[in-house]
Amino acid sequence: MTRQERGPASRAVRESAKRLLRTYGELTAGLRRGPDFVIIGAKRGGSTSLYNYVLEHPSIAPLFPSRQHIKGPHYYDTRYARGLTWYRSHFPIEIAGRQAVRPLIRPSICGEASPYYLFHPLAAERLARDFPEVRIIVVLRDPVERAYSHFKERTHHGGETLSFEDALAAEEDRLRGEAERIVAEPGYLSAEHENHSYLAQGRYLDMLPRWFSLFPREQFHIAVSEEFYADPDRHVNEVWKFLGLPPRRLQSRFRHNYMPSAGMAPQTRLRLQESLIEHNRGLADLLARPLPWPVGAESIR
Repeated sequence: MTRQERGPASRAVRESAKRLLRTYGELTAGLRRGPDFVIIGAKRGGSTSLYNYVLEHPSIAPLFPSRQHIKGPHYYDTRYARGLTWYRSHFPIEIAGRQAVRPLIRPSICGEASPYYLFHPLAAERLARDFPEVRIIVVLRDPVERAYSHFKERTHHGGETLSFEDALAAEEDRLRGEAERIVAEPGYLSAEHENHSYLAQGRYLDMLPRWFSLFPREQFHIAVSEEFYADPDRHVNEVWKFLGLPPRRLQSRFRHNYMPSAGMAPQTRLRLQESLIEHNRGLADLLARPLPWPVGAESIR
């Protein structure tokens, strides 16, 4: 058998194994509690790094099956049609209140990270209906740098052919009516809404009040990406404390999915910063804390 023949065959075997494991997970879904915490975004804010750092704690189990290194099932945004049994299939089996894979560790908890949840117009309501007591972690990044990082991700994967400036100019037309259609047709999946919302996904004031209206504020932990990366050990320990876990020393410093924002035209950056001044001030008021995001040569206070 040639290498070319082995490749597709191996992929077929792997996909078949994945399907069998997921079927097993669904058949045992009644023994799987669901998430203790969810990292809801923001996209390109550091959720992948944070999730992997959080998993270093022995009291936090990975999603099932662990060998697949699943970060988030994206159930409450793009895979909601698969049903709650499918979603529960990703979490550990519990017997008599203890996880079967680590019965001696107490507490033993599990969560997921799906960064489109924050922006998706139905995710908050869906999650609140199924798991109203879940703890929610949010990582917010400077909206300007987030937008450019999002753009670079899309160009890297071949999903964007416009320049950054042209993509920003096209964003309003691309997104027009998409959120409304998602709400009106719950099975509708919008690639434009998820992938070409460069500025919109950084307008956190348009999203957080919806989440705050559905969950108590004490169930939220909100971090700022720039502060998190400046001192990951401290901020991951704050997350562990929020989850009721004892402190530990973080071992990893690897930045997952990292794409530096260098390369944005200075005049574009300045224009975007100035356009977001009032929005970011309102966000700082909502969160009752300063934000370290520049406005020209200044910071939001």
